[in-house]
Amino acid sequence: MAGLDPGQAKPPSRALERAFAGLCLAAALLPLLLLFVLLADVVYDGLSRLDWAFLTSYPSRRPERAGVLAGLVGSFYLVGLTALIALPLGVGAAVYLEEYGGRGRLAQIIEVNISNLAGVPSIIYGLLGLELFARTLAMGRSLLAGALMMALLVMPIVILSTREALRTVPLGMREAGLALGATRWQVTRRIVLPMSLPGILTGAILAIARAIGEAAPLIVLGALTYVDFLPDGLRSAFTVLPIQIFNWIGRPQAGFKLNAAAGIVLLLLMLLLFNGLAIYLRNYFQRRTR
Repeated sequence: MAGLDPGQAKPPSRALERAFAGLCLAAALLPLLLLFVLLADVVYDGLSRLDWAFLTSYPSRRPERAGVLAGLVGSFYLVGLTALIALPLGVGAAVYLEEYGGRGRLAQIIEVNISNLAGVPSIIYGLLGLELFARTLAMGRSLLAGALMMALLVMPIVILSTREALRTVPLGMREAGLALGATRWQVTRRIVLPMSLPGILTGAILAIARAIGEAAPLIVLGALTYVDFLPDGLRSAFTVLPIQIFNWIGRPQAGFKLNAAAGIVLLLLMLLLFNGLAIYLRNYFQRRTR
């Protein structure tokens, strides 16, 4: 080793470098190609069933007469109630931890538990909702029980994303407000929250979008798979679009497979709508903040 001249070390082969870059590109493109093939197959099968009758019909034992009205309306009701419960609690908890909690023992305990809850599988929340809301609190398989369970599921995501948005506000802005005689709450309400609003809205909408596609916890809770009515109250039974798709996939008739594909296309459109709304609101409020 002592006799080697560093200046005589051979540079890495250009062909080897290009081969490695090609492998990395293939590793990135292969999952995208598989995803594109799956989406193309689903869209090809589902577009033939997407019409007004499909959107306004209830489930049926005949695939050509089945529709997604109950699941679609139930999804909107569930997501709306989940947002009403999870967003105020999640944003409030994030504001407390970031602006008031400091490094106290209570704040540390809350932070550890939030981090743990963010990594819990969704089916565990279904078991929790079944035992706590459906049985202990005697809510049964109701819309309210499902919304409370889904709020617990998305709340850690809302808290973590809101905290990250609050951290983007420079410390000097807070100190300037306090130096002018404003209280901590006035600084938070008039400076910190408006400046962090784009990040808060983006995280909140993406968290709610996750709730749209969840089926496993609702199946554990006991949401119905065949519903020929719309929810008429918080205690009403309900179904959602992912459960309706899950039910159709398990049917032996080929027509139900087409219905499931059409439901998947509809669900993807809803997710794209929510993601597009998050991007639009983020850009809009960023321009206003500037």
